[in-house]
Amino acid sequence: MNPSSTPPSQQRKAVLVTGAAKRLGQEIALQFARQGWDVAVHYGRSGQEATQTVEKIQELGVMAQAFQADLADEYATQKLFLDVSNVFPRLDCLVNSASIFEYDRANSNTPVSGKSLQDHMQVNLAAPILLAQLMFEYQKSKPTKAGEMSEVIPAVIQLLDQKLINPNPDYLSYTLSKAALLSSVELLAMDFAPYLRVVGLAPGISLPSGDQTIEGFSKAHQMTPLGRSSTPADIAKAAVFLADSSAITGTTLYVDGGQHLLPSSRDVMFKTN
Repeated sequence: MNPSSTPPSQQRKAVLVTGAAKRLGQEIALQFARQGWDVAVHYGRSGQEATQTVEKIQELGVMAQAFQADLADEYATQKLFLDVSNVFPRLDCLVNSASIFEYDRANSNTPVSGKSLQDHMQVNLAAPILLAQLMFEYQKSKPTKAGEMSEVIPAVIQLLDQKLINPNPDYLSYTLSKAALLSSVELLAMDFAPYLRVVGLAPGISLPSGDQTIEGFSKAHQMTPLGRSSTPADIAKAAVFLADSSAITGTTLYVDGGQHLLPSSRDVMFKTN
């Protein structure tokens, strides 16, 4: 087929970014677009923001489309991947950025409940693993010529958290869900090779969370050995780097200004309010 007649979505690599309508997911989606990737923008309830993100990506000269799915629903999660892979036949990267981040702590006035734990596990653990498994099946089913190797091995990037190696009891359900996802990185990387790489990406404090004030966030952001933690741009650039690095799999990159090197008995946002 003449390349000039090939639809753009078949010429360029594409990435699915979950939770791409706003915050960190949006910046990751935009950074992939700046590097020439087509982008599938997943969103849960932020339809207006997703439309705006798609428009920003299209202004960069690549293809983008928004896809709604409730990641707490297994059927919706499966349908999301099917719909995306039908629109973007060269899907080379999946970034699982969407997550629930709600406060609970066993020894607090907001103790852990079964519902809280299950909700976090479904969205933060089950959905990323299910999507990764679908991505593996998709890559494995691609027809390849004998002896042919892809220029870059496709990748799943799991967004994690620096607190996984600098733990504290705050946000227990969230932390447990991300800890399990961290464990899955190595296991899935072994299971999915050589068709698919699996990599963890752990940000530090990059954006205000919950009821954190701007002043509190600014103080927290500076509480690292480097005097600054990660920005959304830092995380987005790291995600693109990992997507383009065929020799990296089964490991986690901490992009946090060294925040994980400073132990803390409380989540950093509680130390700066």
